[in-house]
Amino acid sequence: MSETYVLCRVDDIPSRKARGFQLLRVDDEGEHRPWGIIVVRWGRQVVGYVNRCPHNGVHLDWERNQFLDPDGTRLMCGKHGALFDLGTGLCVDGPCQGAGLEPVALSVEDGDICVTGVTLVEEAP
Repeated sequence: MSETYVLCRVDDIPSRKARGFQLLRVDDEGEHRPWGIIVVRWGRQVVGYVNRCPHNGVHLDWERNQFLDPDGTRLMCGKHGALFDLGTGLCVDGPCQGAGLEPVALSVEDGDICVTGVTLVEEAP
């Protein structure tokens, strides 16, 4: 059963920036799997993607939380230079042109950015 999990406050990610999160997801077989995601904030909007380039599965960030191109207008794979549209995750330039990042369902509730539609491993209190 999937739930809603708070990742951070909206204000924890400056507008026009992206931040990565390393989570543990429970898969269909009940196994715990690392699940890296990217959250992009643009004004009041937030979008999320799995942190995996469709070209060969590497993480997009070349340094911690460095996901955007030099102009700050697209997500960029630090290994291959592939560029992705912020709103759709579609690769618009690079070796995986036409492919897309896997979307992550997010919601904003009471000023919190939440991930939905998955089951995560939670830390014990």
